[in-house]
Amino acid sequence: MVKVIDGGAEFDVGRSGKKLLRIRITAEVDGVKGEYTITYGRSGASNAAVGFAVARAGAPGGRRADAERLSALIEALTGRRPGVYRTRDGKIEMMCYGEHLEGFRRYVELTDAIEKWLRETRR
Repeated sequence: MVKVIDGGAEFDVGRSGKKLLRIRITAEVDGVKGEYTITYGRSGASNAAVGFAVARAGAPGGRRADAERLSALIEALTGRRPGVYRTRDGKIEMMCYGEHLEGFRRYVELTDAIEKWLRETRR
């Protein structure tokens, strides 16, 4: 069960100097309220839009439960489940791609920021 409470998008500049898009969502997933952030940047020779989110160790139930809730939220909002990967240091990362970004564009609160970011980061 996913209930979105609030959401928005903002711009930031990464360590490499590239413009990032941060999508912030406050939601209740399976009875647990949380704030989630998905950060999009451009990657590779194709300049593909790639988003990352990291499960929090301090979340109720730990990293694994937080990753499951975040994956369910992303799937509920975009219609596609993100890729879920465990890093060598034990962190759990979710990866979102262009099709996820297209799903997020359906929401009025995010549309303008996403379109602006896509325009400004296009080659």
